[in-house]
Amino acid sequence: MTKHIEKRNLPYTPEQLFTLVAEVDKYQQFLPWCQKSVIKRREGDVFYADLIIGYKMVREKFGSKVSLEYPERINVEYLSGPMKYLSNYWQFIREEDGSCTIDFYVDFEFKNLILQNLMGVFFNELVRRMVSAFEQRAREIYGENGLDKITPSDSDLKPQSKV
Repeated sequence: MTKHIEKRNLPYTPEQLFTLVAEVDKYQQFLPWCQKSVIKRREGDVFYADLIIGYKMVREKFGSKVSLEYPERINVEYLSGPMKYLSNYWQFIREEDGSCTIDFYVDFEFKNLILQNLMGVFFNELVRRMVSAFEQRAREIYGENGLDKITPSDSDLKPQSKV
């Protein structure tokens, strides 16, 4: 079992960060080791996605069900791939100053003991890099301080349901 919990306060709104994390089909553009990201099917606030993650000689496909609770939470349910299990969520907490504290949680275990042991050694660093990649993506999209760009209705940021 490998577990990581990370909290960060960022100068962006929950709506901005929720939208960024919910756009799974764009992950290959900025996430380290994400070679392909595809949303296969949408059903309202739920979608099914595949990620192909690779590094050097290792390449694995992960299937998941993603449930959106705009703009507070994103839950990921593991469906297929090299894991025994995976539990993952993002929570977006609005602070009094308008900023957002992200609460990221992931817990998993690989089926393959060798892969599990290998990932265990590097896992915390990999997750930190992943969360940092989301933070960098937020800077690219919303600027250094996304709170400067708040419009009267941030609800425009809600990811569109494409049925």
